[in-house]
Amino acid sequence: MKRLAKKTINPLKYFIADSRSIGILLLLCTGFSLLMSNTLSGEWYRSIWNAETASAFNLPHSPLKWINDFLMSFFFLLAGMEIKRELVRGELSSFKRAILPFGAALGGMVVPALIYLFFNARSGFAHGWGIPTATDIAFSLGIASLFGKRVPTSLKIFLMALAIIDDLGAIIVIALFYGGKVQGLYLALGAILYGLLWLCNYLRVKPGLIQFAISLLLWYAILSSGIEASITGVLVAFAMPVNSLPKLEKVIHGTVNFLILPFFALANTAVLIPADISIALNNSIGIGVIAGLVIGKPVGIFLFSRFLVALKIARLPSHVYWKQFLGMGTLAGIGFTMSIFTTTLAFSGENYRDVAKISILISMMLSLLISWMYFLMVGQSARRKSAAVPTPNMHGEIALS
Repeated sequence: MKRLAKKTINPLKYFIADSRSIGILLLLCTGFSLLMSNTLSGEWYRSIWNAETASAFNLPHSPLKWINDFLMSFFFLLAGMEIKRELVRGELSSFKRAILPFGAALGGMVVPALIYLFFNARSGFAHGWGIPTATDIAFSLGIASLFGKRVPTSLKIFLMALAIIDDLGAIIVIALFYGGKVQGLYLALGAILYGLLWLCNYLRVKPGLIQFAISLLLWYAILSSGIEASITGVLVAFAMPVNSLPKLEKVIHGTVNFLILPFFALANTAVLIPADISIALNNSIGIGVIAGLVIGKPVGIFLFSRFLVALKIARLPSHVYWKQFLGMGTLAGIGFTMSIFTTTLAFSGENYRDVAKISILISMMLSLLISWMYFLMVGQSARRKSAAVPTPNMHGEIALS
């Protein structure tokens, strides 16, 4: 009986321990949600996530908002803890390696925006330039996990850092250019609460109920200020002592990856696909979005990073080659959630929104396909070179063969 139980339980343990299962689960949830949204019961399914709920004190008013604003804070907390540990003791602990994600994220926002404007500067739709500037952190990392050892751990950490910085950049873009109104009083309250978290760290108060209560209040203050509330997770992670991170990561890791992220995927892919998807390919909005995400993202990330390394300002992550780095940029072309959110702010007409949304979906699938093929063909040879020559030179100057 014990042997039978062991055989039954172990595969599940292996599944949970394997990071690739996260990517598989996200893809399954996305496929299921898109299928449900576009069947006869689609209206009912979409209404589940967008149903208005009783709300007071500026709290989220739908299941979708609770998932994106509150539950995703725990995902950003997990990601933020990983980034902090790498900044303090790991791959990003030196200035030359820490500065690279910032430069890459900037390139990954500027170039897609310029490409979009190239197609739309005189079309009357130029206001949508912010749509292709975003990287979806959950989906990009989930897909990267599917590639296993073809994507080195250091490159996955870099992608995580880039995506978080990109998300912060997208929030700034929305606040400055898409009518976001910041409430100064709540922002000031958030600053005070965040100072208290750092004070607890400075006084070496053992992480517990005090920090948890302050963090909840901080989330509410940021939510009420008009800023994307889920970023609270990153702020809290950075205010925590690095020695306490492993224990907290162990507590929330399974919940985030196998509960919160699937709910996130289900809720955010409940999108009605227009009957004629070809309109996205015959419209300057659609062409600008697709070209910006699929081409602009990897090109911008690669060129800005190459420039910083050439100037000896930055260094590549350990055991990473430029070929792998270019492939990582294709994953950043998955801009799903923030891109759709920006779409709802950029265009008031439902037809224009539909064009942009279907273009984002097409871009997601193209980026997935391109990155899969890229790492399948190129990643293997790059990994063999990495084994032969373990690290780049001190300036990260490795020829792109």
